[in-house]
Amino acid sequence: MRLSRLCTAALAAAALLAPLAPTLSAQTQQRSGWATRMLDYKHRLITDKLGMTKAQEQRFMPLYEAMEREIYKVNSDARALARKVEATAKPTDEQYAQAAEALSKARLMEGQIEARYFDKFAQILSKKQLFLLKQAELSFTRSMLSRGKNAVKKSR
Repeated sequence: MRLSRLCTAALAAAALLAPLAPTLSAQTQQRSGWATRMLDYKHRLITDKLGMTKAQEQRFMPLYEAMEREIYKVNSDARALARKVEATAKPTDEQYAQAAEALSKARLMEGQIEARYFDKFAQILSKKQLFLLKQAELSFTRSMLSRGKNAVKKSR
């Protein structure tokens, strides 16, 4: 159960940190700067934990970022539908069902996207590095959750 929560958190972090399209508002630009710093940190962590060569990093990171963007889009679309239902004064059972199904299918689609990219990653990374990739992603998520927990403690 704990690992499941960490996997869910890892996917959520990945979705939240996927490269964002440029926007006009100052607040969004500030968030985008934060997201960029977190992505840089995540990529350094992955590169270090996997012991990638520069050549591997140059081939792997663009693919990894493309995967993150796809996962972000799937989750963003599902969350948008859920928000639309939440904003509706009296949602119908059909609207609830559609939103629930979209949220559920988003997780399935994440897995399908990851599986598709795994084959591409296998052409760049060693078997050991493929194994270490998930551990590095979990390490990043734990780090982000720990920082968030510490920020909450400081605000009290």
